[in-house]
Amino acid sequence: MPLNDGYAYRERLTDRALGRAPVHVLEYFTRRYRHSGEDVWRARLAAGEVFLEGAVATGTELLRPGQELVWHRPPWMEDEVPLDYRVLHEDRQLLAVFKPSGLPTLPGGGFLTQTLLHRVRATYPDASPLHRLGRGTSGIVLFALDPATSAALSRDWREHEVHKTYRALASGHPEQAHYEIRTPIGPVDHPRLGKVFAANPHGLPSSSDATLLEQRADSALFSVDIHSGRPHQIRIHLASIGHPLVGDPLYGADGLPLPLLPGLPGDGGYLLHAERLAVRHPLDGRILTLVAPPPFALLTRQEGGPG
Repeated sequence: MPLNDGYAYRERLTDRALGRAPVHVLEYFTRRYRHSGEDVWRARLAAGEVFLEGAVATGTELLRPGQELVWHRPPWMEDEVPLDYRVLHEDRQLLAVFKPSGLPTLPGGGFLTQTLLHRVRATYPDASPLHRLGRGTSGIVLFALDPATSAALSRDWREHEVHKTYRALASGHPEQAHYEIRTPIGPVDHPRLGKVFAANPHGLPSSSDATLLEQRADSALFSVDIHSGRPHQIRIHLASIGHPLVGDPLYGADGLPLPLLPGLPGDGGYLLHAERLAVRHPLDGRILTLVAPPPFALLTRQEGGPG
């Protein structure tokens, strides 16, 4: 397991983060970052890892909006993950790569250097990811190689002019060949993390179209076009129509976190693949269509898959 160099988590405090009632440093960390309990944060404070406005914090300081709060996390061992990626397209503005399942796209959840971003920037220092895939999801990730390209394509992403198609192995026997899924997605309670994204009637509008490619004995292979970019959208949407992904440790058949021993958003075990991405190239306006062949388990019988 590789040891990284540690990391400084910096935060400029806001009214929204602090809430209405006065809050001290220890209480703030314990309440906001529930992955660690009060005893753990107390030990980190005692070790001198937390700074408030440049000075070592004791935990008793009363926080105010605008202050800078920093946790200097010491070096830690990261889990081994598959690190090899494959370049699918490269020009002076854009880079598209194939991300393997199990490799995080961005730092987070205990990963810092064992990420696609860290690996890509070792060769392309100016690469900026235009989107992300969940750790367990394989397939296409697109990077901009200069700020102008990043700005142009980020605008296209916001205006839904980038087209993305996935393959997913879901559970059960769908009654329809095609589903237009419009389940809103927003934060809901999670016993270990406080909040996670899931099906939520008060959430943001979300749109997916799922087409049944093949029915198997106890599972269904879907092609899914997504028209919005909510976190874990395909996992949530297919679960919300009663067909969660096979092996998904987080979402149940209602699109909500499973009630017993719920998984975490980064947990794997499911089969989801970003197969196709079509984007307007910012240099000349042509439509660039990128394809990443699905893994064997997501091929149809006609394609030579398990069926």
